[in-house]
Amino acid sequence: MMRAAPLSPSPDYTEQLVQWLLRLGLDSDRASVPGNLAQAAVQLSQCTLSQVYLSDEAGHGLLLAAEYRREEGPWDIGVGTGVDQQGQQLLQFALEHQRPLSIRGLQDSIYDTAFIPRGLAPWQSLLCVPITHQHLPARGVLLCVTEHSRDLLGYATTLGPLGAFALRQRALLQDASPPSPARPGLARVLRPAGLGLIGNSAAMDETCRLIGKVLDSTYTVLLRGETGTGKEVVARAIHAMGPRRSRAFVVQNCAAFPEGLLESELFGYRKGAFTGADRDRPGLFDTADGGTLLLDEIGDMPMSLQAKLLRVLQEGEIRPLGASTAHKVNVRIIAATHRDLGAMVAQGSFREDLYYRLAQFPIELPALRQREGDVRALARHFAGKACAAQGRAPVSWSNQALDQLSSHSFPGNVRELKCLVERAVLLCDDGVILPQHLLLPLASPAQASDATLRQRLERVERGLLIDCLHKNRGNRTRTARELGVARRTLLYRLARLNIPCGDVKGEC
Repeated sequence: MMRAAPLSPSPDYTEQLVQWLLRLGLDSDRASVPGNLAQAAVQLSQCTLSQVYLSDEAGHGLLLAAEYRREEGPWDIGVGTGVDQQGQQLLQFALEHQRPLSIRGLQDSIYDTAFIPRGLAPWQSLLCVPITHQHLPARGVLLCVTEHSRDLLGYATTLGPLGAFALRQRALLQDASPPSPARPGLARVLRPAGLGLIGNSAAMDETCRLIGKVLDSTYTVLLRGETGTGKEVVARAIHAMGPRRSRAFVVQNCAAFPEGLLESELFGYRKGAFTGADRDRPGLFDTADGGTLLLDEIGDMPMSLQAKLLRVLQEGEIRPLGASTAHKVNVRIIAATHRDLGAMVAQGSFREDLYYRLAQFPIELPALRQREGDVRALARHFAGKACAAQGRAPVSWSNQALDQLSSHSFPGNVRELKCLVERAVLLCDDGVILPQHLLLPLASPAQASDATLRQRLERVERGLLIDCLHKNRGNRTRTARELGVARRTLLYRLARLNIPCGDVKGEC
């Protein structure tokens, strides 16, 4: 069992601390400061996971600014990821009382720690260190967790000042940077991996940009895309990252009930409304009051109910079955469908007025085959979750298995990939996923012979470059250094292979 930092730090610990002070002091990229602080906390405290939370611009709450995991490195959490009310309570306690909070034995703690990402084993010990600077309005919290039962309080004496130094350095870099030209309507670009929005492709960047645009608005969102593209995942992300995240998120599949049952399910009913209605029952609109209601497969909603839904959208009120009066509800509606509602309007099977009201802010979710390079990142993510759920050690991937995944068309999109990876994890006995664990159909001899040697080599090179870019979070300078090539050579190969880098963090 590892011991906490002693009152008189060892020479090795002091040397590590000095190195991190130098690294933070020499950092010229303001955006990388929280990530470096999280990495420093993991190394110094010998914990498994560290997160840095910083106050938002309005000062009303804390936003996740960086996350670092010992085995996996920096985690792509995006910008401005929020934390629920329970998480705010734990973090704000340390911040408001201006003293570190150390918990040993989280299972018996009074604090809700469900907001912390799950590890391979249950978390046992936690340390919250407030980050403040007497001359700065910005504040934050440094969180460290480990699966070992340890007293982490001793690390607060060094992590607190290190965090204050990082906060000051971040402010100095902001003051030193030239003001950027104003861009009206600038949205938050989100990449909350914990919510399932994973990938660095240009298509996924555009999806996240649109989500950031609509988060804080009251617009009705229409999610369109093929089956399995993650429409419910995106809807949950919009709810979890928006101002309604502390209220209910309710899902109703409009194709799962016949017309009569769907109406009572959505609007509720009063006692005596029909045979068997022996009591009042609230509907899903009432359940979601103040929160979000996802109407999945909206294209299968009967025409008679479409008129009632239109009234809810226009007037914000519902009338339960058997009720003589209507009442107001405050519900944000997100609709989802894989069908072409415009074509259904032309055919007369979907109301035109409802269509335009639902399509106030449409988001087209890309098919997996359109998300260049995301298959590998998603596969690793799903494999990690499957291993954690089964309580087994993480598995690695063979290059042949990843190449086979990348060349598959995935008609079932992300849902198909998730099921395929979970099955492969079960079939994998030696800790390495091989092509035979995927059970994918092999390319026919005719297809294989069509690929020239150059095409096969480029396919391998493409996978290697995408993996290395992902590892270095899009930083092309570090990628070139790791691959042992000149930066201009890397840029040429990226352009030659048409590899998009998306939002590049760090020096480019």
